This record gives sequence, structure tokens and C-alpha cells, in this order.
Amino acid sequence: MNPPKCRAEDYIQWLIASPKTVSCTQAAQVSPQLAAHDAYTRLLDRLEPETATLWDEVQTLVKLQTGCLICDDTTLDKLYGPHIELVTRHWSGKHKAVVQGINLITLLWTDGDIAIPVDFRIFNKDKDGLTKNDHLRQMLETARQRGFEPERVLWDSWYSSLENLKLLRGWEWPFFVALKSNRQVDPDGQGNRAISDVEWTEHSQRGHLKGFGWLQMYQVEHGTEDARYFVGTEEGLCEAAVKQRQEEANQIEGFHRGLKQECHAERCQARKERKQRNHIGLAIRAFVRLEVHRYRTGISRFEAKASILRAALRRYLADPIFFLYPSTSTA
Repeated sequence: MNPPKCRAEDYIQWLIASPKTVSCTQAAQVSPQLAAHDAYTRLLDRLEPETATLWDEVQTLVKLQTGCLICDDTTLDKLYGPHIELVTRHWSGKHKAVVQGINLITLLWTDGDIAIPVDFRIFNKDKDGLTKNDHLRQMLETARQRGFEPERVLWDSWYSSLENLKLLRGWEWPFFVALKSNRQVDPDGQGNRAISDVEWTEHSQRGHLKGFGWLQMYQVEHGTEDARYFVGTEEGLCEAAVKQRQEEANQIEGFHRGLKQECHAERCQARKERKQRNHIGLAIRAFVRLEVHRYRTGISRFEAKASILRAALRRYLADPIFFLYPSTSTA
């Protein structure tokens, strides 16, 4: 049997190099191995759609006893692909509406300087019966088995269910997580009320979260927007420390932007679920390469990609081939 002409690393490097258009046909047209486009489509069908390969690549890049674990999900737009498997309707923060897409749930590790995805899941409840919170708990359990003992766990209010918080408490993992404004708390023994109805004289106070227990509560003002609410196991955080926790949590938003804009996670045109899963997994591995390069060199991921195109343009301009009239004139 002949060896495959396209490897996973070839596909990853194509995602990094491509400025915008991502298709197996385009990849074949620039392939140094002169691989046919079928070689790329076969790769997406040949790979096993699992997350262990990602962990094999990144485990030396993370520090198990320090840093933060952050979980969040994002919608990969498939506005014009209703026949693509895995595509269902999800809320999109980009469009501020419910749109057609694939929902990706990611567990990210960061020490504040580098952001490394360590696990991910594709939301497909119709097939596997798992909710987003089920996927989260699976990823956290896997992280614990791998030896993670994070300084804190961060996530948005969607994941702050009692079951998830009790899971962290049972492991004695510190956390700082958002709460929806209607979550019931009792800060003064006067009975439960929505956290948005609590009288805040300072940005922080102790409170009893219904069904869970005592936690430190935090209110963060957002200008003219509604305030946001957080609870955590750390007491006495000043406003600057609370802001730092929010900035740490926002690392995953940068990951989502990079995954879509620089690694083309949304642009796979294949219809089959297996190919979509493998494309997303390879895009995440492409992000890791760009992020590690950014960390080591100080060059942004955007600039690193732009330098590839810039070098190609420089080579063309040194020896252009398109002229209106053959001429030796320099005018």
C-alpha cells in the first residue's frame, strides 16, 4: 500500500498559510507533494476524530500545578450549510442572534501569558444525548486524571450550575465564576433573593448561594450596561484583582477569535460529521502552533500569518508575469 500523500501536519500548515480560502482543492493546488485534492479529503475521513492527539501535543506546554482552567463554548458559523452534519441552531455572540452553526466547547489552560487548549468537545445532543454541562464535567474529570491542580477555574454563567460547582468543591479546586442575575442568594439571613436585588455597598460581600453554601460574591459594573455578578472561593479580592480574574477568563475569547480568523475553523465545506470534527481538531492544533510562536517571539498570530503572504508577494513583485504590453521601459 502506498503511503498517504497528505499528513495531518500538511493540513495544519495549510490552515496556517492560507490567507482566507480553505478547501481541499485549493490545498492541492499549492501542495509541494503535488497531492490531489482527494488526498486532503481522504485525510479528513482517515483520521480518528478524538482529542487525545491534541493533549499529546500540548502536555509539555502546560504546568499542571499552576495557571487557570477556563471553559466556554462558541458557535462556528455555518449560515449557508444547512445540509452539513452537526449543524443546528445556536446562540451566536457575534451575531447577537440564534444562527445555524456547530457548537464547540473548549477547555483552555492559561498562565496569563500563553493560552493553550487542552480539550474540546462538539455539542451534538441529538446523537450522544449530552448537554454542554455534561461535556464540561467530562473535560474536567479528564483534566483531573491528567494531573491538573489549577489555581482557579473560570467560566461564564451558563456553566455555573450547582452540580458543576459542587464538583469543584469536592475536588477542592478554587473557582471564580459568573452567575446569572436571577440566581438566589442570601447575604444577610433575611431570605433568598435574586443576586441583582442585593444591596451592594461595596463590590464584594459574603453570601449564601441557594443549594450550595457560603461564597464570596462580587458585583462588577459595566458602564451603562447591567452589572455582572461573580462568586468565588477567594475572599477579599480587591477591584483590581477581580478585573484580573475577568481578563484571565477573556483569554478564551481570544482563542475563539484566533481559531476562526487565523485557523479557519468555520470554513470546512465537507458535509460529513467525521470530516467536520477532524477539520476542527486540526484547526485547534494550528492555533497551538501560532500561539506558541507568539509566546516565544512576541510576534502576534496575525502578523505571523501576514508574513507568509508578504514573502510570497515579495517574490512575485521581484519577477512579475502579468503585463499589458511587453516592454523594457521602467515607466
